[in-house]
Parts: sequence; C-alpha cells; structure tokens
Amino acid sequence: MKFREIYCNNCKKILGRYNTKYYDNEKISEILKSNHSLHIKKGHQVIIRDFFKE
Repeated sequence: MKFREIYCNNCKKILGRYNTKYYDNEKISEILKSNHSLHIKKGHQVIIRDFFKE
C-alpha cells in the first residue's frame, strides 16, 4: 500500500500517515493547514513524503 507521510524535520517525527487511496494531495494539504499549522508557524520544516508498506 502506498501512504503519504507528513514529517517534521525539526522534531524528527511523523505527524500523520495517510493512505493515497482515500486522501489525495488536496485533502492532505487541507489537513496540513488545519491540524499541523502550529509546526509551520514555529518555523519548522514540514514535508510530505511517500511511504510504502507491504
């Protein structure tokens, strides 16, 4: 299965993992803006990366 992770480079932790079957890029960006905006406001570098799980 293919997932997308929201990852904070400053904290070195995964903020969320979302299945690409149910969450497209638009939904993930909305989640990033609403739920994880505190990390961005603090100046943290938040990235979205692909993750594969068998």
